[in-house]
Amino acid sequence: MHVERTFTVSRPIEDVFDFLSDFENTNQWDPGTVRTTRTGGDGGLGTTYDNTSEFMGRETQLTYETIGFDRPTFFSARGHNKTATATDSLTFTRDGDRTQVHYRADFAFHGIVRYVAPLVVKPKLDALADETVEQIRTTLESPAA
Repeated sequence: MHVERTFTVSRPIEDVFDFLSDFENTNQWDPGTVRTTRTGGDGGLGTTYDNTSEFMGRETQLTYETIGFDRPTFFSARGHNKTATATDSLTFTRDGDRTQVHYRADFAFHGIVRYVAPLVVKPKLDALADETVEQIRTTLESPAA
């Protein structure tokens, strides 16, 4: 199961990449994130994060690791716990002074959840993806950014 969106923000590619590839910044741009803390690494490949997210009224903890890092064009992180694996991938393309972002989130559910997820979770993931795009735009295009 996955969601993906392509959108443009009015910021240079390096700024957008640097902000979104620092996964601690999910605290600002991901509406489902309660908190994310870096637990190891220098921000590049292999960097790890503890993430707490809220989804469908429940909090869940995931451990993320940066698995793709090619500044300023590609970033990917994989999070896992006993019930799910989530992989966020972002591709960045320069568009003059703006940046086009292609965001894809893949979800694999484990155990009994994998049978229920397509019916219950997928529609909520689509709505969350739309909220995420709007929050990224708002955060990156605000005067304080």
